[in-house]
Amino acid sequence: MDDLTTRRLFLIGSGSTLLLAGCSVTGTLAPIETGSSADTTETALPIVNALRRKNGRPSLFHDPVAANAAKDHAIRMARYGKMSHDLGSDKTFLARMKRLEVPLPAAENIATGQDSTERAMTAWIRSRHHLDNMLGPYSGVGVALARNAGTGDRPYWAMVLSNSPSNFSLRT
Repeated sequence: MDDLTTRRLFLIGSGSTLLLAGCSVTGTLAPIETGSSADTTETALPIVNALRRKNGRPSLFHDPVAANAAKDHAIRMARYGKMSHDLGSDKTFLARMKRLEVPLPAAENIATGQDSTERAMTAWIRSRHHLDNMLGPYSGVGVALARNAGTGDRPYWAMVLSNSPSNFSLRT
């Protein structure tokens, strides 16, 4: 196969891939009606703090600002029917944290499909990057769930880890 043939095959394949990618994104990003949402921090907090203690890290507290940011993003993912850190008008995680006044540095874990807080936590613990976030240099946490009524009540999870001043009561 000569260079010209190889280049033509590459261009044909690349064009097909871009066409398919464009088709799949169009339907996914149209906002749809969401179902319910909830702050699940109280259920997640003992799991996170046991994990942190086991790894020599200080306990986190239920940060209402981080919980609000987690709920905001879980609802956003459910509304769009897509698990992503960047959806809607906020183009980046950092822009969303600034809009919601989450003290930086901050981190976020997201998931979809788990039917309980415990299962979402297990998924994050089994993922090296998400585990690193949970063991990171943060003081507060918020965890939320939102369901998507348009896709069979699919659950979307968000955890926001914050560096809020520790003037909230510490819960384990």
